[in-house]
Amino acid sequence: MRRLTPCAAIAALALIAIPFGAAAQSFRCVGKDGKKHYGQTIPNQCIGQSVEQLDKQGMVVRRIDNQSAEERAIKKAEERKKIEQAAADKEQARRNRALLATYSSEKDIDEARSRALAENQVAMKEVSRRVEQIKQRQAQLAAEMEFYKGKNQPPAKLQNDVKSAQVDLEAQQNLLEVKKKEVDSINARYDEDKKRYATLSGKK
Repeated sequence: MRRLTPCAAIAALALIAIPFGAAAQSFRCVGKDGKKHYGQTIPNQCIGQSVEQLDKQGMVVRRIDNQSAEERAIKKAEERKKIEQAAADKEQARRNRALLATYSSEKDIDEARSRALAENQVAMKEVSRRVEQIKQRQAQLAAEMEFYKGKNQPPAKLQNDVKSAQVDLEAQQNLLEVKKKEVDSINARYDEDKKRYATLSGKK
């Protein structure tokens, strides 16, 4: 029995891998039906689709893009949307796993909410305390400024202290407003966690 040389064996395997009849065909594409279509001329199913030109061994020698610029833009947008959706689904799955790993019951979620609200309350009290301290400092500075009223110009340091105190007061008041709004966001976050937990755990 005659043995094939290594090169001949590789060529034979390549021919086997070619779809039946592809050696006599010159064009191939994936139609809108999702199936591959072959032909010595571009098949009707390939109109408007990207086409591959094949050599006698069924290897791709050229790619023909029959899509319009608008069609390519639509296809690219669809592909990008699929990628973004896949990433969003992956992130949601990660969050779901983390939720189930963090809590063993809805009671755990309520307790976590209570701790978060308590920490926020402590933070608001601390900010309110700083606001009162700054106001007291402003009262002292106002008294010093009153001393110079109608007399010499107040020292530059005193004027700077007055401005700095006002800036600090506004910053702390803004922070206090943020902390107040966090109450709603904390409740909304834990409400969503409870809802997802009930669904994921099969208790809903």
